Amino acid sequence: MTVSVRGKADPAQALDAAIRALRANGADLPIEDVDRALDVAPNDARLWHVKGLIHRQQERRELAIPALRRAVELAPQEPLIAHGYARTLYEAGLPSVPEHAHAMKLARDNPDIVKSLVGALIAERRVADAIDGMQLALSRSPLWAEGQALLSQLRWLEGEREGFTRNFDEALATNPGALDLRRQQIIALVHAEQWDEVLDRIARGRAAIGDQLLFDVNEAIVHSELGHADIADAKFEALAHVPDPAMQVRRVRHLLWTGRVDRAVETIDQWLPRPEGFMFWPYASIAWRLTDPARWEWLEGHESFVGVYDIGDRLPPLDQLTATLRNLHTLSGQPLEQSLRGGTQTDGNIFTHIDPVLVQLREAIRDTVAEHVAKFPAPDPSHPLLGVARSPIGFQGAWSVRLHTKGYHANHVHPAGWISSALYIVLPPDLGQEDAGFLTLGEARSEGFKIDLPPFRTVEPKPGRLVLFPSYMWHGTRPFSEGERMTVAFDVARGPAAA
Repeated sequence: MTVSVRGKADPAQALDAAIRALRANGADLPIEDVDRALDVAPNDARLWHVKGLIHRQQERRELAIPALRRAVELAPQEPLIAHGYARTLYEAGLPSVPEHAHAMKLARDNPDIVKSLVGALIAERRVADAIDGMQLALSRSPLWAEGQALLSQLRWLEGEREGFTRNFDEALATNPGALDLRRQQIIALVHAEQWDEVLDRIARGRAAIGDQLLFDVNEAIVHSELGHADIADAKFEALAHVPDPAMQVRRVRHLLWTGRVDRAVETIDQWLPRPEGFMFWPYASIAWRLTDPARWEWLEGHESFVGVYDIGDRLPPLDQLTATLRNLHTLSGQPLEQSLRGGTQTDGNIFTHIDPVLVQLREAIRDTVAEHVAKFPAPDPSHPLLGVARSPIGFQGAWSVRLHTKGYHANHVHPAGWISSALYIVLPPDLGQEDAGFLTLGEARSEGFKIDLPPFRTVEPKPGRLVLFPSYMWHGTRPFSEGERMTVAFDVARGPAAA
């Protein structure tokens, strides 16, 4: 219902109602009321701001941008409005560095603006400038652990391998008690699989601040990954009752690769009913496939769970799509925390761009995902795939990957998503020779995980072919000898529980 005073919209009430709706996940967004209020108060920057935010929430950034631009014109000194405009330009795939610089002048030490500016610089292939900017920001805020992690990730992207986390060491030299800094540095080194460096930082941490759960957990992880089973056994056993899901996942991994599947199942079954259960479903699939085929069949075996769709006729022309995607590969190296080996990945979410080519891509995929989930069996509240509402179809993230000669994806999962994917755009010339470039499903073995479980299915890539599968399902790719393999991948967002 339109809020009004004496037959006219009340701008203050319309603004309050819009803010409440934006904060309430899934609420109806009162864009009509905001437009009516703007007829009454056309120079109210706050109304233009919420109008832009509503259009942004509706995935209509082409409408959000002029609304937010008008808000900036009316309130040029308001940092929240300036950042909203800059961020929306970046999300839309448009140049946004000057707008981010303006927002930075208004709120120099705002971490969200700093992170957003880094993304804008990367989009313009200015990674060196992003590194310089992060160093400046961290010189003012050395205890900003997330920022220190971002700087180390940027250095990794630029090819630094030795010493890429040295900024943590510099900050810890004057702030030795900063546990968050130590945590983020250890996490970065674990992702890099630099095990000796992890053990060194654990030793430094203990010397500086004494025993901490952080050190005990990561010491157990390192010895497990190095194959020191007896040492890892003792350390994990001491941690068996710690109620930390991330640590318990690592303990389950250790139990699985050392052959104690029954003990792993005990822990998995304890965690699956909890809110953090999504972290354990990938390991349930391994354990049940080894010991309980009926449970595995329930989890992953239904024929509808994996879909293969040739959608080239729905997509933009592939040569045009290829050129658009290539232009988005602005990074020279592979991300620290991702599965690709020998290639690059786009930064940010390509499904928020307003380029008509990418909009057509997104909507063709959205329609195909809707067709896919319509084939699922009846809802099952206890099932991680079938217990989720099937509409509307939204996306948690979308990106493109370019693999070059001998490139591949290590086997991995996307536990925070609902449905994951691979859409093939460009393929190498040796495709099909001994499964070169094929997608594997269900293969758990990888560099850091020693379960020798073969795939239960492989899928041959073809240009315009989209493969959909549960996000908790192990997947990877076979290497290829030469050429280029370009894909688009995305995670469908997990919605509320099925009614």
